[in-house]
Amino acid sequence: MVTTPLLPSDYLDLVSPLRAGADLRGRIEAVHPETGDAASIVIRPGRGWRGHAAGQYVRIGVDVDGVRLWRAYSITSPTNRQDGRVTITVKAIPDGKVSNHLVREAKPGTLIQLDQATGDFVLPQAKPAKVLYLTAGSGITPVMGMLRDTEFDDVVMVHCAPQPHDVIFRSELHDLVADKKLRLTEVHTDTDGMLDIARLDDLVPDWAERETWACGPAGLLDAAEEHWTEHGVQERLHTERFRPSIVVAGDGGEVTFSTTGKTVDADGATPLLDVGEEAGVLMPSGCRMGICFGCITPLKAGAVRDLRTGEITEAEPGVLIQTCVSAAAGPCDIER
Repeated sequence: MVTTPLLPSDYLDLVSPLRAGADLRGRIEAVHPETGDAASIVIRPGRGWRGHAAGQYVRIGVDVDGVRLWRAYSITSPTNRQDGRVTITVKAIPDGKVSNHLVREAKPGTLIQLDQATGDFVLPQAKPAKVLYLTAGSGITPVMGMLRDTEFDDVVMVHCAPQPHDVIFRSELHDLVADKKLRLTEVHTDTDGMLDIARLDDLVPDWAERETWACGPAGLLDAAEEHWTEHGVQERLHTERFRPSIVVAGDGGEVTFSTTGKTVDADGATPLLDVGEEAGVLMPSGCRMGICFGCITPLKAGAVRDLRTGEITEAEPGVLIQTCVSAAAGPCDIER
């Protein structure tokens, strides 16, 4: 009665937001620039944090312009960091609300929401004799977590970035090279062109003998999967995709978010998750690539198109859709 209309836990959140038993949160303690458009965010997680495996990612909830937005980022710190902190490394992307906020505006002391770490892009229990990391752009982030966590006797990295100054962690990578803990090949795409996967025969002659972890744009991963399959060693390739491959766009239409009463026009190529967030609707989300099902929402009316397959889903009682990989295929009503 004393705390009504709030609960006692609401007051405890003000005093000790990272306490055990509270909703899992984290506090940003530092922001370290890595390149002109990338930064590592040091986070002190709450007491409910269960740790992570190298290569996994974490969903974080950040308040931007009064709207809580969720995004998933790879954890780049080792699993045994002594101070218990974790780091994520974020590359600001054009029109990326959360990535630009974290890289350019996030301040120490800011509280964020956290989920537990997840993902199966991880190292095996038994160390392989030879390792290859094949990365491009921000695809280096989960691999950096692996490099910082586990040493191998024979590890090679091929990394693609537009120019040398665009290579995230470049100084640390070259320190590993100097210590003979890594063999590194940088492909600077502005001058060298995009990596032709067949070049691996020259860059890493024994690539087929290596256990390989690859992360980067869809084109690189598609080429790698085809190349490894053609050579009959597909079981040695492990890939991580940050975004789905969009193959077909819908027709677009008027989207109604019936719970909030907002109606907006949407094209046939923009995920309904983005449409809702842009309209100020509180949209649940997670991986944003159709894997975690954190964005599942009832479709009350109309039809949507799966951006990965082109499949049309029409509304009927009990139908749920993944808003991160679905676009309007005509007028539709989303229960948000």
